[in-house]
Amino acid sequence: MTPQLALTMGDPAGVGPEIILKACAKLQDRIRAGEMQLLVIGSNRVLAETRAALGLALDVPEVTEADAAWPALACLQACPEGELIRPGVLSPSGGHFAFSAVEKAVRLTEAGRVHGIVTAPLNKEALNLAGHHFAGHTDMLAKLTGASGSVMMLVHGNMRVSHVTTHVALEDVPKRLTPERLRYVIDVTDEALAGLGLARRRIAVAALNPHAGEGGLFGRQDIDISAPVIARCVQDGLDVMGPVPGDTVFVKLHAGQFDAVVAMYHDQGHIPVKILGFNVDPATGAWQALSGVNVTLGLPLVRTSVDHGTAFDIAGKGIADETSMIEAIDYALKLAASRAGSKETSR
Repeated sequence: MTPQLALTMGDPAGVGPEIILKACAKLQDRIRAGEMQLLVIGSNRVLAETRAALGLALDVPEVTEADAAWPALACLQACPEGELIRPGVLSPSGGHFAFSAVEKAVRLTEAGRVHGIVTAPLNKEALNLAGHHFAGHTDMLAKLTGASGSVMMLVHGNMRVSHVTTHVALEDVPKRLTPERLRYVIDVTDEALAGLGLARRRIAVAALNPHAGEGGLFGRQDIDISAPVIARCVQDGLDVMGPVPGDTVFVKLHAGQFDAVVAMYHDQGHIPVKILGFNVDPATGAWQALSGVNVTLGLPLVRTSVDHGTAFDIAGKGIADETSMIEAIDYALKLAASRAGSKETSR
C-alpha cells in the first residue's frame, strides 16, 4: 500500500503554499516511484497563483472527495473561496481556510482515504478572527478527533522534545503539572520513540524549577510530583530519568545520553530545538534553512507539521525554505507505516 498523506495549506496568506509546492517539486521522483501520494488541501486558487509565481513545472490537478481515486499528487479545495487572500495579509478568510483544511483532512483520515496529515503553519489570530477559537493545531486536532489529550513533540535530528504544557501562560504551568498529565506525556513519548524504530528509549524529564528545586528551596513540584511519577515509570519497566535540571538536560540530549526529553513548558522545550534547527547566515542574520518537525502525540491519527510559523513577512517573495516540510512528510511516512504495521499485527 502506498501511503497517502494530506498536506494542509495552513493560512494561505503565509508561506504554506510555497513550501508545500517546493517540497512536492523536490519529492517528484519519490512520488513517481510510488513511495507516497500527496493530497494538498487548501485554496486551489492560491496554490495555482503560487505555482505560477514560482515558475514551477509541477502538475497538481484539482480533485474532489467524490472521485474514486486521486492522482499521486493532487489538490482539494478546503472550502469555497471568499475574499481575495493576499500574501502576508492577515484575514478571517485565511483563518477559515486553515481550519477547514484540517477539518477535511481529519474526515478523510477517519474514512481511511489518507493515512496521515502534514500541516503547514496557521496564524492563531486569523484563526480566532474566523470564529475558530483554538490555541493552535494541537488543540484543534484534539477537538476534531475527540482525543482526551494530546502532546506536542518537536524533533530535530536526535533532539526529540515533548511538552507537558504548550500554549498556556507561564503562571499556569505549575497548575497543569499533575501526576496524571506527566505520566501520560511520558507514555505517549515512549510510544512515539517505538514508532520511530528506536529499540532503546531513554527519556529524561526536565525539571520545572532551577536545579530541580534545590531540595525545596526553589519550589517543590519536581520533588512532590515529578520524582514519584518517574519512580513509578521505572517500576513499570520504562527507561525514565530525572527530574534533570533544565540548564543541562538538553545538552545531554544533544550529546546522545537520552533519546527524548519531556519539557515542562513551551519555551523550555522549543528554544533548544530551534537554536539547533534554524540555520542563520552570520554575515546578514538571515535564516538560511529551517529544520525541525512538530509531531502531535496522543491522537488517533498521524499528524506532523513544520516547526515554524506563517512568516507573513516573507510570504509571496519566493524565499521560504521547504526543508522542514520535507522532514515533516518523511516523519509522517515513518509513523504511518508503523501504525499500519501495528494494526496488521493486532489482527
